[in-house]
Amino acid sequence: MLFKCKNCGGNTVYAPDKGKMYCPHCESIDSEEKVGGNSLVQCVNCGAPIQLSEYTSACRCEHCGTYLIFDERVEEPFKPGLILPFRVSRELAVAHLEKELKNRLFAPADFLSAKSLEKMEGVYVPFWLYDYDANYDFAGEGTRIRTWRNGNMEYTETSYYEVGRKMEADFERVPVDASYVMEDGVMDLMEPYRYQELTDFEPKYMSGFLSERYNQREDELADRAEGKVREASENLLQGSLTGYATVRPYHKNLRIHKKDTCYALMPVWQYVYRYRDKTYQYHVNGQTGKVVGVTPVSRAKVLAYGASVFVMVTAICSLAVHVLEIL
Repeated sequence: MLFKCKNCGGNTVYAPDKGKMYCPHCESIDSEEKVGGNSLVQCVNCGAPIQLSEYTSACRCEHCGTYLIFDERVEEPFKPGLILPFRVSRELAVAHLEKELKNRLFAPADFLSAKSLEKMEGVYVPFWLYDYDANYDFAGEGTRIRTWRNGNMEYTETSYYEVGRKMEADFERVPVDASYVMEDGVMDLMEPYRYQELTDFEPKYMSGFLSERYNQREDELADRAEGKVREASENLLQGSLTGYATVRPYHKNLRIHKKDTCYALMPVWQYVYRYRDKTYQYHVNGQTGKVVGVTPVSRAKVLAYGASVFVMVTAICSLAVHVLEIL
């Protein structure tokens, strides 16, 4: 399928800055009309051949530039329950990336030219969202230490306490990406999203962006979700054990129960940049603008910074010596 403008016949796309469907040709708002067609081998707009991976659910035709959405990959059994529409436009994503790189002190001055930033692509990444109940029973021994002096003597008193915790926690929409292409660690760093802005899935939100259907089933990724819940539960427990010098556990029992799972699409701007024979990838959260990516380090900038610090320290030391001499 694709979305055409009722007024001019152009390809309408979802505009994050407007929160509406937009025709970039005649600038109409909400003038979209869905056009059917479900070929996986040719563009339904111009008839040119297209090449898809087995997971592609939305793409841009290289010949006519139309954004295509493939019905059979957004309908059952691959229909997402929820989607988080893009809130950050391409222009704003570029601004977030440029600001982030300016704050990276040792990035080369010629890194990431403005011209290359036009290659940034918006991608809907498939995620499974898990709901869990967690119950944590904990028992241990805590100590508190008091030290004081009396004359020339120093005294230390150690008090021992029975420490017990019974904790119940609900975890909703624990996200795990279901894409082989996207690195798990990078997608974890994209968090957090504002999950209250998730909305029921509609294909129109995909127009103007690339997308994949899920590559892995929910049961294949449940261990990763449970790992996140276990880590979060442990952090909650440790946060409740303050005020003790030491805590020695002798009973820990964490029980986790999965309640529900939902398939959702999450927005990410992706930019791949080639610099001096190396490839650098950057990702921008399409809702919050958070930037994830590693920059190269300019040896000249590091040396210059080190030299300036050395000069500053030397000047301070010389001033201190001079002051001592005066005194």
